[in-house]
Amino acid sequence: MLNRRLGLRTKGPDFMLEDSTFQIFGGSIHYFRVPREYWRDRLLKMKACGLNTLTTYVPWNLHEPERGKFNFSGNLDLEYVVLVLPYLVRDRKAFIQLAAKIGLWVILRPGPYICSEIDLGGLPSWLLQDPNMKLRTTYRGFTKAVDLYFDHLMSRVVPLQYKYGGPIIAVQVENEYGSYNKDRAYMPYIKKALEDRGIIEMLLTSDNKDGLQKGVVDGVLATINLQSQQELKELNSVLLSVQGIQPKMVMEYWTGWFDSWGGSHNILDSSEVLQTVSDIIKAGSSINLYMFHGGTNFGFINGAMHFNDYKADVTSYGKYPNWFFLFLPSIPPPPPPELTLKMIYEPMRPSFYLSLWDAILLLDDPVQSEIPINMENLPVNNGNGQAFGYILYETTIFSSGVLSGLVRDRGQGHTMLRILVENRGRVNYGDNIDTQRKGLIGNLYLDNNPLKNFKIYSLDMTKPFLQRLIMDKWSFIPKEPSFPAFFLGALSVGIYPSDTFLKLEGWVKGVVFVNDQNLGRYWNIGPQETLYLPGVWLEKGLNKVIIFEETMAGSVVQSTDTPYLGRNHYVN
Repeated sequence: MLNRRLGLRTKGPDFMLEDSTFQIFGGSIHYFRVPREYWRDRLLKMKACGLNTLTTYVPWNLHEPERGKFNFSGNLDLEYVVLVLPYLVRDRKAFIQLAAKIGLWVILRPGPYICSEIDLGGLPSWLLQDPNMKLRTTYRGFTKAVDLYFDHLMSRVVPLQYKYGGPIIAVQVENEYGSYNKDRAYMPYIKKALEDRGIIEMLLTSDNKDGLQKGVVDGVLATINLQSQQELKELNSVLLSVQGIQPKMVMEYWTGWFDSWGGSHNILDSSEVLQTVSDIIKAGSSINLYMFHGGTNFGFINGAMHFNDYKADVTSYGKYPNWFFLFLPSIPPPPPPELTLKMIYEPMRPSFYLSLWDAILLLDDPVQSEIPINMENLPVNNGNGQAFGYILYETTIFSSGVLSGLVRDRGQGHTMLRILVENRGRVNYGDNIDTQRKGLIGNLYLDNNPLKNFKIYSLDMTKPFLQRLIMDKWSFIPKEPSFPAFFLGALSVGIYPSDTFLKLEGWVKGVVFVNDQNLGRYWNIGPQETLYLPGVWLEKGLNKVIIFEETMAGSVVQSTDTPYLGRNHYVN
């Protein structure tokens, strides 16, 4: 047992952990993108690659889905505490403790903004209910919310710090703020917010080369994010210019790149990546592989980019870079766990159908409003608005044309206008995060006159939503179904449920739910053509599959034991 007095610190160009020099070989895994049952497998593989440190973000939007209501259970079990009076009993299966048990140190990246290609960079959508909100600044409406969140989060992670016997050796102050840089007082505020709540380990910042200069905070070690050999050549001079002789760390060495719908599947040449990683390590720099294992944007959590054009991220966030088993040989690592079994199941043919127009009759009464209301300000979820999914606006258009024929005495045409809006993902990076309200964000006009009197349906497609689609309201699939619609079928699974990947050839665009678990979005424009279905979400026998399809249904859903994420495009 180490004498834990000093923790991680700097000494000239070196990191020190207690009295020994220490080089960080890190890798990123996001617990919220991996089924909890597979956390151990992923962390063991990290350890088997010779890595010694886990880095993870903490997504505020998932942990506080409603203001003041926190969720740290199930797949969000970052650190689970069971209160058994008069003692605290800690569940050793929670993510951070599991990393410690496997022998990994932890660098925690708690935000509040994390980017991470997650919706709104991990900030809760209810923040946008304030029309004057200025995210990532010292605007009082934002800092008040951050303070309450940090009060709760830090009470959980403070006991897990190194000096208290836990695995957390460093904590990051916000994320890539130098590229945003809207408020000089903001980063000092976040630093103080962490320290005031008991964070005593080393503090770090993380910025790309262009933002590094503006992201520096007094008393906080700067680290850099990069991908190319050219950026690597500038590593020493860039870090030296902002903080003098200090340990060098690449907080994010990008092992791949995210994909957007309608584009290609972006990858890096593995030989180039290995060469760059080797060069970083030989230069004496610490490194964190971003990502070591990407995982999946289950549900609707993906983010988006919007510079010239809006581009939403796909459901998959990346797979294992298996070639990392080839490096970091300083200490013989433990053998990796066995590969997770993949299975091909019999094709699933949906049997039942429920049009969206029939489904809304099974939901709570719609919100009645004279004018459209955007998703975030919808008076649902205890006043917290709607975060994810779809929203349906319905109003009647009155025609002034007089009808003739068999109409007695005078008739006017009434046309139902229905607008189904999908939140495809709020941007996670850039200067326009304050404008990410979804749905109808203003009036609709007909002949320059604003339409009035809307019925608004919240279609968040959560488990409670799906459970309202009761079985006796479904019908057999008609020859010409109307769309959008839900389709219901059963996937037959044998004695040992295993991972698989669903193929939706013939389907166009929608969402797949298996046993009420939201696997994420599919879209035939690609690049992604399969959806990951974890075996731990399956049961022996028949498994309920619901598909929400917007445009056109296929006849079957097939499975495969190999993911197909699209035609490869090598990132330059």
